[in-house]
Amino acid sequence: MSAPSGDDRAQRGRGGGRPTRDEAAAEITRLLEPAVTAAGFDLEEVDVRPAGRRRLVRVVVDADGGVALDDVAELSRTASEALDASGVMGASAYVLEVTSPGVDRPLTEPRHWRRAAGRLVVAPLTDGGQVEGRVVSADDASVVLDVVPARKGAAPARREFAYAALGRGRVQVEFRRTDEPDEPDDPAGEAAATRSPAEPD
Repeated sequence: MSAPSGDDRAQRGRGGGRPTRDEAAAEITRLLEPAVTAAGFDLEEVDVRPAGRRRLVRVVVDADGGVALDDVAELSRTASEALDASGVMGASAYVLEVTSPGVDRPLTEPRHWRRAAGRLVVAPLTDGGQVEGRVVSADDASVVLDVVPARKGAAPARREFAYAALGRGRVQVEFRRTDEPDEPDDPAGEAAATRSPAEPD
């Protein structure tokens, strides 16, 4: 989820010069990380890129339990005030966006794996090959997966992997959980769900 900061207008930093994208992102990270951490969130990423005549400053935050819209709005105000006061953007006009991570965010930290509990993931193995499984739990040292069996119909095997044994994990998009039971056939229930309120019982 995302929300532009303030009143969605381009804002202009103070001072002269135009820092490079990497310089601006590093400085913004140093500037915002203490405030984001104090608010109970993790600053996952800062990206600065051209957006027409402006620059788009994208700040990605996350937390256990996710990030609510109210949290995004409050963090946007905090970040906007800090950026305006610092002049880190120089004379560049910019638009600030605070957002939570998308499903394509790589799993590179223990907290990423922990927050992926219940999700189907795939990751390369450092000794070759890859593993696919559903995250059961994760701590600071390792992650427990219900590994998808190679043979269809077989039961998943629960295994624990040290993070050193895994590369960058990826959450898999599932349109329907394979371990969800099929809905029972219920023509009467289906009719009741789709019947017009004007129809008599």
